[in-house]
Amino acid sequence: MKTKDFLKIVVDILGKKKAQNIKIIKIDKLTTLCDYFVVVDSDNVRHVKSLVDAVEEGLSFFGKIPRKIEKDLNFSWVILDYWDIVIHIFHKDTRKFYDLENIWADGVEISTNSIYN
Repeated sequence: MKTKDFLKIVVDILGKKKAQNIKIIKIDKLTTLCDYFVVVDSDNVRHVKSLVDAVEEGLSFFGKIPRKIEKDLNFSWVILDYWDIVIHIFHKDTRKFYDLENIWADGVEISTNSIYN
C-alpha cells in the first residue's frame, strides 16, 4: 500500500471517530523517523482511548501493525508508530502544552483535503 493511501485510511478512521483538529505534517525532509505525523486531539480521555482503539482495529484490517505504541498512564498522549506514519493522539490540554506543530514547524502542513486528490 502506498503511503498516501495509508494516510487516507488513517484520516478516514480518525474523522469517523470525531477526532478534533486533524493535522498532517510532512517531515520526510527533516528526519528519518517517518514521512508524516498525523496529530489529533480530543477534550476527554475516554475519547482519546477510543481513537487509539479505532486506529489499531481499523489499520489491522488492512494488515497494518504498529511498530510501537507509547502512551502515558492517563491517556493524555498516545503515539502509534506505523513506520512511515506516526500518529499522535492527544488530550487537548496536553497537545497545547507540547505544541508539536510548533516544534516541527519546518515540516510541511498537508491539508486533509489534498490527500484525496
